[in-house]
Amino acid sequence: MSDANLNIAGVNDLRRHIAPLHDELTAAAERVISSGWFVLGQEVESFETQFAAYCNVAHGIGVANGTEALELALKALGIGAGSRVATTANAGMYSTAAILALGATPVYVDIDPNTYLLCPEALSDTVARGALAAVVVTHLYGAMANMPEILKLTNASAIPVIEDCAQAHGATLQGRKAGSFGTLGTFSFYPTKNLGALGDGGAVVTDSDELASRLRHLRQYGWTRRYHALVAGGRNSRLDELQAALLKVMLPKLDRWNARRREIARLYSTGLRTSRIVCPRSADGGDVVHLYVVRVKDREEFRAFLGQSRIPTDVHFPTPDYRQPAVAPALERIPSLDATETACEQVVSLPCFPELTDPEVGLIVERINAWS
Repeated sequence: MSDANLNIAGVNDLRRHIAPLHDELTAAAERVISSGWFVLGQEVESFETQFAAYCNVAHGIGVANGTEALELALKALGIGAGSRVATTANAGMYSTAAILALGATPVYVDIDPNTYLLCPEALSDTVARGALAAVVVTHLYGAMANMPEILKLTNASAIPVIEDCAQAHGATLQGRKAGSFGTLGTFSFYPTKNLGALGDGGAVVTDSDELASRLRHLRQYGWTRRYHALVAGGRNSRLDELQAALLKVMLPKLDRWNARRREIARLYSTGLRTSRIVCPRSADGGDVVHLYVVRVKDREEFRAFLGQSRIPTDVHFPTPDYRQPAVAPALERIPSLDATETACEQVVSLPCFPELTDPEVGLIVERINAWS
């Protein structure tokens, strides 16, 4: 296959992903337009029910985006000023932004250097250093953190856990879906996600009737009924009818898309031979490979080399949250987070989306193996 045949818009090519769904998505949009009901109607309610069932939980609550899903989940737990919330710092600022929005303090936990996910041993040390009001566990790149070990620690100290599943739609661990382990699970439906809308959207899932009710109030001004705001801290954070209808088209296709992502990861992992990169662990049946991320010491040289063949790459994520200038003044003293620092310095994302073809993966592998 020649370089001229490679036609990839980015590590996620949304044009190619959405094109086969054009007619179904158009029909869904026309249904919403014809209904004359555009906010918190039947489309949102039915999607919430379907998505909760998919995640094997009792409740799904649609909200405006994934970051507000995190913020409202924290608020539903009573997190506010003075609260300390543990999270990781290598996942793009989303949990940090939600924690800081409530006046709480992020407490950063180091990651496992092989998985880039929250390290249970490091969390144990963090729990021992001071009281935590909650833990946000980010399932990164499509793989799930070690929830059984994490929950052993948090349950022993009665610490609620929020699963950040923005990169893990449909991921499973020990037969359980992402979002079903913690007190609450949050999702983003940003277009590049494994289940992505054609705009912003998010959801919170839970088995708790009480928290689900509280979240439904919080997402709409704290109303318990129209114009009666009885729940403090409410805001306007609603999933649109249009996005819910489009997501209903795509949800039944999610498992097939995830299976293709795992196959692409297998092709990369079995084909890459150069010792200059470190491949991720093999994607098991529970991983959904939101991103295929390698580790490279000479990152910019590597990206420039692939760019010569018009092979797109990206970096998820280059800067630890605690090194962001807007964040540092609000933080406690940061412990040494060596694995986090290394990951942020070395990670590179390769193209990975369900419509990527075997020959295209083969070309990318060939070019990487030629890097010397």
